[in-house]
This record gives sequence, structure tokens and C-alpha cells, in this order.
Amino acid sequence: MCRPSSAQQGSAMSSPKRILTTHAGSLPRPAELVDLYARRANGEAVDEALLAAEGEAATRRVVELQRAAGIDIPSNGEQMREAFFLYVQRRMSGFGGRWQRPVARELADYPQFAQARREALAGRRAVSNFEPPMAVGAVRYADPSANAAEIAAFKDALALHEGAFSDAFMTAPSPGIVAMAMKNAHYERFGDYLAALADALRVEYKAAVDAGFILQIDAPDLALERHLSYAERPVEAFVAFVDSVIGEINRALAGIPRERVRLHVCWGNYESPHDRDVPLREIAAAILRANVGAFMLPFANPRHAHEIEVFREVPLAADQSLIVGVIDTTTNYLEHPETIADRLERAARAIGDPRRIQAGTDCGFDTSAGMGRLTADVVWAKLGALRRGADLAAKRLL
Repeated sequence: MCRPSSAQQGSAMSSPKRILTTHAGSLPRPAELVDLYARRANGEAVDEALLAAEGEAATRRVVELQRAAGIDIPSNGEQMREAFFLYVQRRMSGFGGRWQRPVARELADYPQFAQARREALAGRRAVSNFEPPMAVGAVRYADPSANAAEIAAFKDALALHEGAFSDAFMTAPSPGIVAMAMKNAHYERFGDYLAALADALRVEYKAAVDAGFILQIDAPDLALERHLSYAERPVEAFVAFVDSVIGEINRALAGIPRERVRLHVCWGNYESPHDRDVPLREIAAAILRANVGAFMLPFANPRHAHEIEVFREVPLAADQSLIVGVIDTTTNYLEHPETIADRLERAARAIGDPRRIQAGTDCGFDTSAGMGRLTADVVWAKLGALRRGADLAAKRLL
């Protein structure tokens, strides 16, 4: 596998000589794979062996393309999952039915935009996160074979590029995003549901690290849910929710080396005004209580770019690093390497040490199969620009 030896793993989050490049996990899926996932999500029967074979082939392809783009720490692109959290319904017991997720709070303020958005999504061949299943029974991790197959396929893909990467990572959702998106219709208390999810997800958390990967926990709930589920409640209630999720994440990570875990937080991977987003300053202290080695946050989009300065007031622990979102995953504009370098330099000043930053993306490029807004050729061009921008920044900073 393409990763440092165990003696080197503690430095996987940083490099003294260059700014490492990575991304948030999901990458464009081939049209054939999207079609299979969309058909299955719509209740159609699909050939599961064909689906697995297409997923494995797509994994090999995205690893190859990440190498070509100059990514230091790649993922499997989530090619063997239909969406970044929905896939757990196929590996865990207790899920069934459907419900309608609340829409982003700001859409009520912009009815023309909301209508245009609905029209743009209508008829799209994709897997939707908007009508997920619910927890209708006890949640337990029931089928580790799918996760094992995904890990094996990623290892096989990496083995074709021995020595090409600094490390590699796999994603898994936070218990909070699953709990909020896949509504509780079984447990008497929400806290019991959250704890059951943390216990189940620990299987994947531990498996990723045991396999030699960095674990990335995807936790958009820690910012996104403020303008969804908590839109009409005081911010203090939302911060209490963040605290509870971080507590469960830390419990699920017990015994897992902190330096092999990174936490991705965002306000939702969708194009919108986002002017109802909770400010980072109001949630930063709660988020930074996570027992992880690195945090990944979006600073490329126009709504949150300025918030990198929050880290001057709420600093990371001495052994933690920041993966700086310097690529916007919701626009087909191709960032100039100089712009990327500028963003990284600003982040280095805010953190106080350029050796504690990495270059990343704001979010994933196809977090739910077929829902990505960018064409694949633009995605790979963006990741190539990420490499060039990181190299420019490194020349100035290191």
C-alpha cells in the first residue's frame, strides 16, 4: 500500500518541505455507475455483481487520475457508495421508509432562486439526499463485508501506484449527519439514537485506520444543521447539539490514534446564497474539542473565505493541522494557482505555521451520485491547479 511506514505515520498530516494536497473525498463517478446507483435508489433491481465491478473499476480510475493531478493524499472517490452517508442503510440494520428533509433556511428568502433550483434538479438522473430513510428499528452494524470489499478495492488500486502518494484516506460520516438526515422513528431519546450510530460507525472508523488509512469523518451537521434542523431555535441549542455530536465522535474514536483522523465540517455542498449560515466563530470552540489530528473547512467559497481569521482567536492545539479549502466545489470557475497560493498564505498566517496546513477542497465533488455540479474535466483541472498553487505557496512559505 502507498503510505508511510508506521514510524512515519505521525507526520502524515504535514510535511516540512512542501504543502501537501488532498481533497474532501467524493469524486465524479462514471455515468454508467451513476445510472446503476440511481436505478437502485428508485427501487429498481440492479445486478449487484455488475455494480461492484463498476465500482472497483471506477476506484482504480480515480486513483490513477489523482496521481496525474498531483494529489499527495488521495481517497477512493467514494466510488463504491451511492452517497456519502446514505450508503450506511445497506450496511446497518434498522433503516426503512422515507421522509422529506427540511430545505435550507435561506431558500425561503429567495423564492425565485428556490424555484430555479427545483427546476434544475427535476428529472436529474441521480441519488437524492432529500428523501432519506428513517431509523425504524435498532441500529447496528450488520454487514462488514461491503466495507471490507471497499477497503480491499482501494488497496488494490493504490498498489498499482506504489510510492506515488504520501498517504491515503477513507471517509465515513459522523453520527450527527446520519442522525439528522435519517430521522429517528424508533428510539425514545435522540441521545440513544446518536449513541447507537456512533457505536455502529466505530466499525468503519476503526477498520479504516487498521487498514493503514487516515480516517476522514464527514460532519457537515456541525455547521449545516444550524440552517436546516435548528433554523428556528437559538444558536445555543445548536451549539449544544454540536457538543453532543463531538462527544459521541470522541467516544467512537477511543483507542484510535488522534494523528490518523481528520474531521471535515462544512455548511452544505450546494450553490445558494448561504446567508443564513452560522458563523464559524460561534461553533469553532465546540468543533475544536474533537480528538482528531486535523480539521478540514471550506475557505474558497465567497461566504466563508474570510473566516480563516477565526483561527487567530480560537487556535488549534499544538499537534493539530488545518486542511484549507482553497477550491470551490460548486462552481466551474477554475481557480488560478496564484489565487490558491494566496489563500494558503493567508491560512498559514492565521495558523501561525505553514507546516501545519494542507491544501484541500471545500467539499466533495459528487457527494451523492450524479448530484455534482461540475463536469469531470473541470474537477481534474481544479485538482491539478491545487497542486500548482500549493507548490507556489510552498516556495514562498517553507
